[in-house]
Amino acid sequence: MTIAAALANLASRLPTFEPGHVWLAGAGPGDPRYLTLEVIDALGKADVIVHDALVSEDVLAFAPQAKVLYAGKRGGKPSTAQDDITLSLIRLAREGHRVLRLKGGDPFIFGRGGEEAEALVKAGIPFRVLPGMTSALAALASVRIPATMRGISKAITLATGHAAGTDDDLDWAALARTGEPIVVYMGLKNLDLISRLLIEGGRAAETPVAVIMAATTGEERLLTATLATVAGEVERQGFAAPALIVIGEIVLMRDLLASPAGETP
Repeated sequence: MTIAAALANLASRLPTFEPGHVWLAGAGPGDPRYLTLEVIDALGKADVIVHDALVSEDVLAFAPQAKVLYAGKRGGKPSTAQDDITLSLIRLAREGHRVLRLKGGDPFIFGRGGEEAEALVKAGIPFRVLPGMTSALAALASVRIPATMRGISKAITLATGHAAGTDDDLDWAALARTGEPIVVYMGLKNLDLISRLLIEGGRAAETPVAVIMAATTGEERLLTATLATVAGEVERQGFAAPALIVIGEIVLMRDLLASPAGETP
């Protein structure tokens, strides 16, 4: 079978985007080359796209026919209330539109996709979930840090850092005691506090840390430091969101995998 024939066969098996339905889709980590074929197909069929702050214009270019509505949520900046986003999805579906709710990464990884799916079920709105490449794993791969590595890690934790220091915070001491790698989303603003809580919980101050900013895009930047120094390095080097923080010995693998013996990342 030729590639063209294989793609045609795949296209024939893609689901039909019915009017009045909502599809919750992941746009991947940033660069459109990480879109799935299913999401590209949905972009071409949608009547309305409701997208978050991390969906780029290059991704939206796959949907020139759709009405595009911004519903971004960024920490410390004016954001659309989640209840308003959910109500707009329900309203648009009831008006008979094919509604694509497009999120960076995967819709069910810190994307509030589960909340929106629950609301759609309660409202009786048919929906489908289109998985996307989650930003954490794509970001690590893009800078040659293996998310798991035999002999180094047996598990990996994906954590959110936006609630650090509040009543809704994680038990950072418990995470520290696992000794396993941690990937922190939305933690740049609270990085100094998170680092201190992990050290107080027993994680060594010398634990390697990487911060990946704007992963997979033309603005991607990387810095490496330790738990004790990373907050200062982020400030000194002017790193800003969106950024992912990788904590653990897996960070050291980058020195080997990005060596001259390998292809330039």
